[in-house]
Amino acid sequence: MYSKSNMGDATLKVKILIFTGYGLNADKELKWAFDMAGGEADIVHLEDIIENPAIIDRYNIIAFPGGFSFGDHLSSGKIYANIVRYKLFDKIRGFIENGKLVIGICNGFQIITRLGIVPSLDNNYKQTVSLLANNSGHFEDRWITVKNNNPNSPWLTGIDTMSLPVRHGEGRLVGMDETVINRLKNEGHIALTYINPNGGEAVYPFNPNGSTLDIAGITNAKGNVLGLMPHPEAYICREQHPNWTEGYAETRTGLDIFKNGINYFK
Repeated sequence: MYSKSNMGDATLKVKILIFTGYGLNADKELKWAFDMAGGEADIVHLEDIIENPAIIDRYNIIAFPGGFSFGDHLSSGKIYANIVRYKLFDKIRGFIENGKLVIGICNGFQIITRLGIVPSLDNNYKQTVSLLANNSGHFEDRWITVKNNNPNSPWLTGIDTMSLPVRHGEGRLVGMDETVINRLKNEGHIALTYINPNGGEAVYPFNPNGSTLDIAGITNAKGNVLGLMPHPEAYICREQHPNWTEGYAETRTGLDIFKNGINYFK
């Protein structure tokens, strides 16, 4: 993991690089979340990073936000991921292997699965899972409940369950084959699962997309790369929950994920 020798002065701000451009549109929400968590986030266009890849070295965390990159033409996240793969992949791979953190949310999750940085079985950085069209056949915009299945990930420390919003048309996680799914389950790659907060199975709408094993998010083997479909950056204060005026109060909000990312370096 990230060694103390790499952390530098603990009084300095943890720096976050938020990729943007070509249809990624949740970048400002994501910056607000990281800044509120105590970090210092910069939104930088993909082309500016390609022009100067050394930018990446200045940061502790890389974040791929949600949106509709390239209009989701050809399939969600594919074009954006291909550009990153051919222009920046070695840089990002080194970033991950140095123990720094990466998060991809919604369209960002679709991008990093296509890059193969999650789940990266055997650390081979090959794509083994896809996020396909929702079983409902339409865009899902609703609140769901997720459970943490990977307490060893620095992103998820201290989190049990939380409510989060989803807003996607292609969130159904499937593996290339049954072996991949079994390895996700047996090797600790499943980070978050959709649950029914009332008990029982997470049938629709509790699992909003039909994802295999109710998977809402996965990590790489180290846990320093997290991809998830729900939007933690859209629930960083209790007033954002649709039932807050009825006295609804969550123990956790999405802000805790970002605080965990920041605290990892402190």
